[in-house]
Amino acid sequence: MIAVLSVLVVAFGIKSCADQQRARKLLRVNAGLIRENQELKDRLTLSNRTTQQIADRKDMQLQMQATFVDRREYFRRNWKQYITLHTGDYKTGFLGGIRNLEITLRNQTEYPLDNAVVIVEYLRGNGAVFKSEPYTIHNIPEKGSRTIQASNSRKGTKVNIRLVSVTSQPMNFCWSADKRVAPGDEDPWACVPRAKPADSLHR
Repeated sequence: MIAVLSVLVVAFGIKSCADQQRARKLLRVNAGLIRENQELKDRLTLSNRTTQQIADRKDMQLQMQATFVDRREYFRRNWKQYITLHTGDYKTGFLGGIRNLEITLRNQTEYPLDNAVVIVEYLRGNGAVFKSEPYTIHNIPEKGSRTIQASNSRKGTKVNIRLVSVTSQPMNFCWSADKRVAPGDEDPWACVPRAKPADSLHR
């Protein structure tokens, strides 16, 4: 009888140990599944956050691009307020003549100018033009200026300066004094006109 009980006790002990091992194994498996689920959740959260950041960045880029285009158009339309021409304090001779004449082009737009063509007229005392000379001023920086030296003149008591053309590829700006403006053109100085909407082309 005692032998039988001993066998039963051993058998129950073995079964209990096996059950405990299975239970620990199941706990480890469950813990691994929970960990994997959490990692997957974290990756999904990070992916969603990254996707939202990319979308926000694209929206910001589109807004900046729209602002960029609008600023360029604004400066093109109002260029006379921001692009100005000046002369320095040149010297005149007792009997006439111009010396030490400097010409300065100021560019207060947010875009550099590629070049500007200027006409300098040397005037006699009665206002008649003694001679006129063209000058090209290159690479005028944004919010900056460029100064060039004009030639001396043996006659003349004063000078008159005027712009003939101004070009800026960064601003898509091509202005010239002899360019004809089409009626109703709100942005006539764009080098490359803005594309018209497709629906307006078929009206």
